[in-house]
Amino acid sequence: MTDRRAVPTGVGRTALGVAAARARESLRPDRLFDDRYAAAFVAAAGWPEQRPEERSDDPPEGQAMFHHLVIRTRFFDDLLLAAAADGCLQVVLPAAGLDTRAFRLPWPDGTVLYEIDLPEMLAFKERVLADQQARPVCRRTVLPADLREGWGDQLVAAGFDPGARTVWLAEGLLIYLSASEAADLLTAVGALSAPGSRLSFTHPVPDSAVVRRTLATPSMSGLAALWQGGLGEDPSDWLAGHGWQPEFHNRSALAAAYGRPGSSGSRGGFYSAVRLPG
Repeated sequence: MTDRRAVPTGVGRTALGVAAARARESLRPDRLFDDRYAAAFVAAAGWPEQRPEERSDDPPEGQAMFHHLVIRTRFFDDLLLAAAADGCLQVVLPAAGLDTRAFRLPWPDGTVLYEIDLPEMLAFKERVLADQQARPVCRRTVLPADLREGWGDQLVAAGFDPGARTVWLAEGLLIYLSASEAADLLTAVGALSAPGSRLSFTHPVPDSAVVRRTLATPSMSGLAALWQGGLGEDPSDWLAGHGWQPEFHNRSALAAAYGRPGSSGSRGGFYSAVRLPG
């Protein structure tokens, strides 16, 4: 049995919330992805068993977050596989949390996936995966590291090749960082990225009313209290000024393409970018 006392707290509860949404989506007959390990993380944490259907008493903010996490997961699944198929065979997940893409996606031969997160998060994750006898589809390297410190040198020491094209995914991370912290992180990513590398990240832009409502929702107030905003309103200029060619992907348009609910006129979505020569 997994030791429930080792379940991470704080931001780790956010990772468990993402796993719960993925477990719930995986129960649907029309699911957009299948994460068979998500339910195991939720169970190991002692959280309630997930159900595929929505209930009338679910808070609107919770429903919106669930739909956002589902669209986000599917979009980044597709983006990572497309980048790998195009030759970006190094995949790096800073703040990987309880991500299981190393186990559930059909990676091309030669793919190497690096997961970076805090030691306590990875220790919990590895115990649950061992309980499930999980086997990665690609070569997987787990790197306990603090993204506020010299993680880049640790990544290279673990076998990462800065001269090879890489796809980076900062999924759901930047909103928990200040503008300067987000810029520092992405600057470090850029220094490790060969031309043709890809970068992708979530860019929700919750307005003040959304933040107030989320803070007033008991089940979500702890999440909203951690939001710091990341790069700010429009990361395009920052990316273009730091050697990347950016592209924005609107979440509502993606939801419509996937046949799922979306927020009409939503400004939120996802950025992808290609590293330019020089």
